[in-house]
Amino acid sequence: MKIIFSPCPNDTFVFHALVHGLIPGTPKFDVTYADINITNDLAANPGAADIMKISYAALPFISSEYGLIDCGGALGRGCGPLVLTKEAGAAGSLSGKRVAVPSERSTAYLLFRLWAADNVPGGVGEIVVMPFHEIMPAVRDGKIDAGLVIHEARFTYADYGLSMLVDLGNWWEEDTGLPIPLGAIIAKRSLDLTAVAEWIRASVHYAWEHPEASAAYVMEHAQEMSPEVTKAHIDLYVNEYTADLGEDGLGAIKALLNRAADEGLVPRVDFERLLGK
Repeated sequence: MKIIFSPCPNDTFVFHALVHGLIPGTPKFDVTYADINITNDLAANPGAADIMKISYAALPFISSEYGLIDCGGALGRGCGPLVLTKEAGAAGSLSGKRVAVPSERSTAYLLFRLWAADNVPGGVGEIVVMPFHEIMPAVRDGKIDAGLVIHEARFTYADYGLSMLVDLGNWWEEDTGLPIPLGAIIAKRSLDLTAVAEWIRASVHYAWEHPEASAAYVMEHAQEMSPEVTKAHIDLYVNEYTADLGEDGLGAIKALLNRAADEGLVPRVDFERLLGK
């Protein structure tokens, strides 16, 4: 069975047990590690993989052959994307500027578009898509005016001498009272989606119960992160919503995508169909 997820610590931590045959009754997995920008595009193709990690913002664009799995993804509080600049400034300073984003179909970019519509007079200028690990160096070196960053960048941006213009997670939480829906797990509808969810949920609980088991695997793919940053990354992004979206998590997803649809940014999502109901 083919599975695609990122090499980020939260994903390797979550899926370690599943892809290493530690969950009874599961098939063997052929793993591909890919940046979220790649998987968001691949999700439009039903032949890309059986199970895949994408952005929640990409759900309106996925193939109809995929359904949403209610665990394994990334939602939370205090873990949202940041807008970084070389010099401290106000939101209005982004007017007409070049901004780097990790994916045009990422939750980070969708939140940024919703925020910028109300806070950047006249709108930003050019949007440049680049791998998220290249964004902070590009801002530091003056190649772009601002960068939209995710994941461990919230722990390391000061090392690049950068300033945080806005925490979009804080903005979203203050505006809605809901957690931020970042990464989703989807699977082919031809599979037993309930069984897939049980496999992934078991892998999450195995990871929590045996954190030492995945340590070497996580660090192998951690893109030169320090052990301290890797642990902070996992602690922030692997949480109660990873084990089960629940009503709060699902409500956050609906709020984000319905609001974006109202603004004409994404197609309207049929959540009943998406959840296989």
